[in-house]
Parts: sequence; structure tokens; C-alpha cells
Amino acid sequence: MVILTERLRIIPVSRALAVAELQDRIAFASLLDAEVPADWPPDSLADALLFFLGLMAEHPDWLGWLGWYAIACDKPTPTLIGSIGFKGPPRGDGEVEIGYSVLPKYRRFGYATEMARGLVHWARSVGGVQTVIAQTTDDNLGSHRLLLKLGFVPSGQGEDAGSTLYRLVFAERA
Repeated sequence: MVILTERLRIIPVSRALAVAELQDRIAFASLLDAEVPADWPPDSLADALLFFLGLMAEHPDWLGWLGWYAIACDKPTPTLIGSIGFKGPPRGDGEVEIGYSVLPKYRRFGYATEMARGLVHWARSVGGVQTVIAQTTDDNLGSHRLLLKLGFVPSGQGEDAGSTLYRLVFAERA
């Protein structure tokens, strides 16, 4: 299972990849078939990997509904530039929550938009997803622009103070 976009190869985080990321950077790069920058992971992901590794162990059938690695293929060497994912499979009402992060060096090149567009398209194609939500801090203007560009609509305050909740509702299929 791989998502290919114009410039990215986006692959789901498997247990083997997550363990390699935590324990063996060389094996991790080899499994990804990509360069892993020295500043990997992004600050926002450093603490989350152990949590997601636990979810993977409890729910091996959630592959694709947790993390994904984004590898830029428009570089001389394919390079891991970001991560994106959901907080789990669709709930009973068909809602999933998406989150994403790009290493600082690769921000402002449209990679996050391309990552999010690819994953939203994947979720819609798999079925069972009616709504994608996202939350971002009020000072993260780039994330606000990304979500608006993809058709998300501001829907009130997010879970944390100083954050906004966005919602993308898929139209009924004919």
C-alpha cells in the first residue's frame, strides 16, 4: 500500500518501520529506501511514535489508519521529509482526524498540501469515511491555509485552547 503523488511516495508506518525508526537509523533508511535527515523526526512527532507503536500492536488491522511517512522523490536522493496520518480508523459516524508534520527545511514548498491531499483521497477511496477533521493552533498560518486550500471549513474551537477545528465533509456519491 503506497500513495504516489506528483513528488511524493507516501507509505504507511508498519510495526517493522516504527521499530527500526526507534532502534536502528540505518535499517530505517534502508526499509524506506530513502535518506533520513539528521533532524528526523519533527519535534511534533518525537513523543508520538511510542504511542502509535502501542496502537499498532493492539490493532494490526489499522494499517493505513495511523501514521504514514512522506518521501520526496523530486530530490537527487529520495528523502524522508514528513509524516502524516490519522488517529485511528473511521468512527461509527465515518469521521477520521488527520494530522501532519514536515521537517522545517522542507516547509513552504507545498509538500504538506500534497501529503494531505494524497491521504484524504486515499481515505475517501477506501470507503467508510464521510468526514475528515483536523485541528491546528491559531498561530499556524501555513496549516490554516493548507486546510482551506483542500476544502476544509473552520468549525469552531479545537480540543486545545488556542486551536481551531476544521472539517471536510465528503459529498454524497451519486
